[in-house]
Amino acid sequence: MHLTGILLIIAGGVMEGLFSLPVKLTPKWSWENIWGSGSLAALVLAPFPLLWFTVPHFVEIYASTPGWTIVATVLFGAGWGLGGIFFGLGVAELGVSLGTLSIMGLIAIGGSVVPFVMQHSGQLLGRKGAPLLAGICVMLVGLAVCSRAGNLKSSSRNSLHEDAPGSSLGRGLLYCVAAGLLSALVNFALIYGAPIAQASRARGVSAASANNAVWAIVFAVNYFLNVAYCFYLARKRGTMVKFRVPSTGYYWVLAVMMGLLWAGGIVVYGIGASMGGPYGPVFAFPVMLIVSILTANLMGVLVGEWRGAPRAAKHTMGAGVAIMIAAIAILGIASLWTD
Repeated sequence: MHLTGILLIIAGGVMEGLFSLPVKLTPKWSWENIWGSGSLAALVLAPFPLLWFTVPHFVEIYASTPGWTIVATVLFGAGWGLGGIFFGLGVAELGVSLGTLSIMGLIAIGGSVVPFVMQHSGQLLGRKGAPLLAGICVMLVGLAVCSRAGNLKSSSRNSLHEDAPGSSLGRGLLYCVAAGLLSALVNFALIYGAPIAQASRARGVSAASANNAVWAIVFAVNYFLNVAYCFYLARKRGTMVKFRVPSTGYYWVLAVMMGLLWAGGIVVYGIGASMGGPYGPVFAFPVMLIVSILTANLMGVLVGEWRGAPRAAKHTMGAGVAIMIAAIAILGIASLWTD
């Protein structure tokens, strides 16, 4: 994989690690207000502009693509959409750092190892599969260490940031499991939507933009589901009025930022992954996730989630971060090995 591709994957991971931050920066809104607004921004700013500006003749491209590919891409987008809903709920319950950690571990396995097994089952323990498994295993160890740090932080009575009223660790973990399993389908969309990208290339679309024909479908379904659910929730809970609360005008700027980072991170990741050949998405996906985890943890520190945490929790988190960085190195070397 080219250095440019690796840098793009890292940039995509940073963007994915940042996109949920506005959930913690909009205290006068409920979760459904900010999540729905961010999803609406992504729905308006991502799918159709991507097609219009980067994929000429997209109608002909879709018409020439096998129907099963379109249907599969829509279904994977719907799964990712449901995963996004649970992602937001999990982050709201457990916090940016611990919520993201729990979710990303499951996404890594479901979005990387599972597609590899489905497409290259005979190579799982071979030259290409073994390094992937090693990298994922190191990542899981890092996740376990970071989760331990989160538990130490949460159990401390000295923390200045107590859990939000009404929050539940059990409910938050349930949300995170659902989010992890469903959100992994976004990488399935990239892998199994490859015929759409190939049809785009055949009609002169650049390699960097070919995946946008896939993402446009995935984004439209994903963000529509998120907007619809949040609108339903806001009507049910009576929180629509919070959009008119004074001194919250800048929340809309944060919502737009959230939408751009959410969709933009996936687009940038897709460009980088496409530079790694047929195995690119498999090895790039966990790297992107690890970078997003590290970014989310840094943001958690900056917004005060770790203020007042015991020293043991901070040291444990530092060890977990170091292990995660080691996993990035292993997966990076593995991606070069497959070349």
